[in-house]
Amino acid sequence: MNPPPVVRSDAQPDAPPDASPDRGLSRRRVLQGAALGATAVAAISIRPFDEAVASAPAALGIFGYGIASGDPTADAVVIWTRATPPTRRGEPVATPGSGRGRPLSVRWEVAADPRFRRIVRRGVVRTSAESDHTVKVDVQGLSVYTRYWYRFSARGQDSQIGATRTAPDEPGTTHALRLALVSCSNYTGGYFAAYADLAQRTDLDMVLHVGDYIYEYGNGADRYGPAALIGVRDSEPATETVDLRGYRLRHALHKADPDLQAAHRAHPWITIFDDHEVANNAWDTGAENHDPDTEGRFARRRREAYEAYLEWMPFRLPEQRVVPHRGTRFFKRFTYGDLADLSVLETRQHRSRQVDVAPFTTTGGGFIPTGDPAVEAQLADPGRHLTEPEQLAWLKEGLAGPRRWHLVGNQVVLTPVRFPGAALGVPAVPTLLNSDQWDGYQADQGELLRHLGSQPSGAGDAVVLTGDIHSSWAMDLPVDRAVGPAYVSAGVEFVCPSVNSDGFYEGFATALAGQAPEAVVATVQGATAAVRATNPWIQYLDGVGHGYVVLDVTPERVQADFHLTPTPTTAQPDPRIVPGVLPQYANSWVTTTGSRRVRPGTSRLQTRSDEPSPRR
Repeated sequence: MNPPPVVRSDAQPDAPPDASPDRGLSRRRVLQGAALGATAVAAISIRPFDEAVASAPAALGIFGYGIASGDPTADAVVIWTRATPPTRRGEPVATPGSGRGRPLSVRWEVAADPRFRRIVRRGVVRTSAESDHTVKVDVQGLSVYTRYWYRFSARGQDSQIGATRTAPDEPGTTHALRLALVSCSNYTGGYFAAYADLAQRTDLDMVLHVGDYIYEYGNGADRYGPAALIGVRDSEPATETVDLRGYRLRHALHKADPDLQAAHRAHPWITIFDDHEVANNAWDTGAENHDPDTEGRFARRRREAYEAYLEWMPFRLPEQRVVPHRGTRFFKRFTYGDLADLSVLETRQHRSRQVDVAPFTTTGGGFIPTGDPAVEAQLADPGRHLTEPEQLAWLKEGLAGPRRWHLVGNQVVLTPVRFPGAALGVPAVPTLLNSDQWDGYQADQGELLRHLGSQPSGAGDAVVLTGDIHSSWAMDLPVDRAVGPAYVSAGVEFVCPSVNSDGFYEGFATALAGQAPEAVVATVQGATAAVRATNPWIQYLDGVGHGYVVLDVTPERVQADFHLTPTPTTAQPDPRIVPGVLPQYANSWVTTTGSRRVRPGTSRLQTRSDEPSPRR
């Protein structure tokens, strides 16, 4: 029997109203080692990444990497594009990461109608190779809870038009709030069907991406994803990303995907990185997927990865001086009237190294056996942290605020989870935990859960929104897991599946090669049922589907609708590699005000209670 694996797991004044222009086992193999013991139709025309897409007069021209908006507040939103400067005859293309290309002036416009007859903000920005020719504008002075459209132009070329909206953060008025939750989108792992489906929705205030927007792996032995897509969806660069050029190219690869472009055009996004935006299972001074002997200093690699992330994402850095923090402050908070707030955590920059237990893990955490006193002491060590203490204090302060719901965007699972060894093919080990999750930092975990449990009735209820583990969960948050079924719940946690990264099913399918997909599905369902039985606060766990979750927030309840790819069958063993196969509504889970527990929903979400105006 093999041991379980590592689960690696700006703005211008208003225009006139009539203005109108024309190592060990990788986390990516979620549960694969344990198993060893036991896009839209448009995607049909996807071509492999081609650097010429960045050059005019290539088919997609100056704005070939699309447009995006993000971090919407009541009166502002960030808009983004990459403006590839046209070349003169004989000049090389200013491809991402190349450092080539002349500076370029780019005009931007924000309008109150999709035909741009009522422009409300406009301006011109200069971009250059210093920012990899990316453009990011923080458009201020907008109206609360309002739809807007935006576009860019340069050298006679126009970008596509994007739709965005400001936040429903209006004092004295309770508006609807609906968002999508996504994570773990691996280009080589399959088509971005979840993004294709989200692009078709018109009912979202935003998309919340909680990490692993890109992956660092290359096309060699470290390739991650189905073999059927080799030569069809390959990484660029072809090797692991370890420097600024590589990370810029990898972001460009994702931004060239038509389904991701469509999802960015359709909605503003709020994003935060996890580990794969740098390297797998990263901690403050290293990562499982980083070898200083061959890849240099980790601090340099991380700094350059963050630089590329900030260039290529519609991300607004929060005010650095207001809140105590260490390093660069990435964590931030959004508010939505008296209805809710959203605290977005960052849990990689300052985390202590994960606990390893050989031979289970040796280079950066993962599944380790429980029960050994020395190991348990490390896990409970108050000197080890997932977030810096200043960030945890900031989070706790926000969770005691006056709003009805406290949403928390979070990278790795907060809920205490013990995985039964027998179900994972390791009967000699009663239970295991994932030391890369909050379970690996039990002082921080316990402090947060106790804080949530101590909040008085009426202080607002916590809903934690998580990704990372490539599976779908709905859970209560037990203040003390040791009491078993008699636990007191401090709130709830919803975990979204991966967009397309390998999950439980793919791990078991590899291990059980030769068995029919239906048999593999049954095996996965048996294993996940055992995990639920071991953890009575887990109300729902699906390890088969990929997709996304839609969260709808009202004063009375928060509902999570899970949308998952079809169950694999002999006729269609891997829906991720079939263009046009979209996630489908699977089920709903609900938590009501004051209950701090989750229960099954009775029906899928319907029409919102209200919508933002085109112009308020």
